[in-house]
Amino acid sequence: MKSRPCLTVFLLLVVLLPIAADAAMYAYVDARGICHYTNAPGDGRYKLNERPARRVGSPEDQLIGTILRRSSSRLSLAAPQALNTYIHVAASTHQVDPLLIKAVIQAESNFDPNAVSSKGAQGLMQLMPSTAAQLGVTDAFHAESNIDGGTRYLRDLLVRYNDDIPKALAAYNAGPERVARYGGLPPFRETHAYVARVIRDFNRKKLQDRQKLQAVKAPEAKPVPRKRPATRTHPKAAPAAAATARITPKES
Repeated sequence: MKSRPCLTVFLLLVVLLPIAADAAMYAYVDARGICHYTNAPGDGRYKLNERPARRVGSPEDQLIGTILRRSSSRLSLAAPQALNTYIHVAASTHQVDPLLIKAVIQAESNFDPNAVSSKGAQGLMQLMPSTAAQLGVTDAFHAESNIDGGTRYLRDLLVRYNDDIPKALAAYNAGPERVARYGGLPPFRETHAYVARVIRDFNRKKLQDRQKLQAVKAPEAKPVPRKRPATRTHPKAAPAAAATARITPKES
């Protein structure tokens, strides 16, 4: 893990140095296949690099953006309290159960803000670029923006399907057009497994939350002292009173 900053710097240098604006760059490839760049060639091995300038939106430009985002967004992984705050704010704003949002994030990205799927979905709630654009999310790797946009999209699906959570989750995973085509959950193994996983995790979180709430509300039971069994005692006989004689004088 300690080599990540070095790798980031290396990749940025490799991509940026040959295409620095208004700077003549020279390059040569050594016997090991390593490319060397300089703006002040000291020998004849270096040749002028006539590579065209990087275009905005080009694959190189996208690579640089991804490297910079991934190197600067590690805070989200180290600050679960911040993610929890973003989730609860989005839940309150869009009226979605925060535990459902957490279950979706768990299934989509395992709480990795830098996750990218093979299909191109990005960030915590795995927004496709087209969906992110429709939601106004300009940076899907920004944790707060991703959670807000993903929650808003989930809310729209819940409203569309009258709070039918399985249908909404199926549409989130496979797309609303497929849910409409099949009149419900599409017959895809991946979608069925996804819906089952999210609902199972959601129910587990709800149960844990309910148990915590009950534990807080339940009064502390005071220990009841055990009563000792009563024992019958026989009173001791009172000592006999001393007999006293009263002597009265005789009358004369």
